[in-house]
Amino acid sequence: VRIVESGGGVVQDGGSLTLSCAASGNTMALNCMAWYRQAPGKERELVGMTSTYGNTYYEDFVKGRFTISRDSSKNTLTLQMSSLKPEDTAMYYCAASSGYVCLRDNMDYWGEGTQVTVSS
Repeated sequence: VRIVESGGGVVQDGGSLTLSCAASGNTMALNCMAWYRQAPGKERELVGMTSTYGNTYYEDFVKGRFTISRDSSKNTLTLQMSSLKPEDTAMYYCAASSGYVCLRDNMDYWGEGTQVTVSS
């Protein structure tokens, strides 16, 4: 499975940005898709995840600001980000798993990331 992210860039404080993720290859068994991020000097953290059953989870720090959408027929995942803050600056990664249960630590496939920079 190959994961490719796109849509990163520079945006001003309070602005919006949409990231896209596309999975290709042997995608039939994929259940979980997720967005993570890693800021300089910090550990990678989960942003949110969704399963093919329609359940979507968000970390508290993005609730109400970020929205994850998935098109399972196309194996794509979107992260709509609004009210962005400088502390949202990070490399954003898309990940996927064929696991029955979506857990933050069991992603099997990762993209190379797309950079989001929020300027103050």
